[in-house]
Amino acid sequence: MLKDFALRDPAGTKYTAGILTYITFAYVGGWIALFSPLIGVNLVGVLLCTHGMIISAYLLHDCGHNAVFLSTNDNARLGKVLNWIAGSCYGRYEDIRQKHMRHHVDNCDPVSWDYRSFLKRHPVLERGVKVAEWAYIPAVEILMHTMLVLAPWVLQSKREQRFRTLKVAVVRGLLLLTVLLVDPRAFALYVVCQLLLFTVLRFMDCYQHNYEVVFTLDEQSAQFPRRGDAVFEQSNTYSNLLSHRYPVLNLLVLNFCYHNAHHKKPTLGWYRLPALHATMYAGQETQSLYFLDQVRSFHKHRVARIHAEDYGADEVRSSVQAGKAVGVDALSFLTAF
Repeated sequence: MLKDFALRDPAGTKYTAGILTYITFAYVGGWIALFSPLIGVNLVGVLLCTHGMIISAYLLHDCGHNAVFLSTNDNARLGKVLNWIAGSCYGRYEDIRQKHMRHHVDNCDPVSWDYRSFLKRHPVLERGVKVAEWAYIPAVEILMHTMLVLAPWVLQSKREQRFRTLKVAVVRGLLLLTVLLVDPRAFALYVVCQLLLFTVLRFMDCYQHNYEVVFTLDEQSAQFPRRGDAVFEQSNTYSNLLSHRYPVLNLLVLNFCYHNAHHKKPTLGWYRLPALHATMYAGQETQSLYFLDQVRSFHKHRVARIHAEDYGADEVRSSVQAGKAVGVDALSFLTAF
């Protein structure tokens, strides 16, 4: 029993214990606050619940890399719990891990469903998505997470998951229905939490790579010209730090923003990424993006990004600095299809 949940990095015990404690406090405490009759407490609850979900998603990402525990099975056990907290439990943890490993190994962004073509075939829905995105509602991510539920009935590769997905949908649906009946305001506030989660994750994904999007996720024999090319990987990966001056702020996204360091050593714990980043660049931020530059581009191109097809062609850093970077949507590791 003592061998269970042995950490990959024993020196990181305090960090792992601390972050798991924080997720529990933020998520459970946030939910309790959502039911309060006091609006101020509700707002605190939204922030806590949302941030607990954000950290859960990024720790789930680390589990997928076996960066938390030595055992793949132990990482999977924790990853499956975190998948429920993040609200992406309709898809399997194993699929999340497999898709993300393809991203790292093949040096591209493989997907199996082209939402852009789908929108073009449904112009009324497309107009609605454009209006919602203009209003800062993450409609593309809502579409992707809806597809996460429907995938076993739409995608051939997910057909064997129908019963599992149906069970998850019933269980989670009943839980959310109970919340709705008990306190409609708490339910509405949780919806806000979920939308904020989508927004944060998509913002962090938007400019981290200059990879080509390919529709071959389900083709195990597909060939990729940049597979295993470490030079290409680093030169087309960008570290989008929330703050260069105050590194502690990067913990708000569990240091996921030290993305070049993560791609250099994917199994390295989140708490060791800043030190690796410092040794890789020694003050020369050649692959770093600045937060306000990203915000400007993210805001300016929020509608154009829906159908953006230049991803994989532009040099990201200079485009972000100039406010011209359109970026990309719908590449969250939580939607594994």
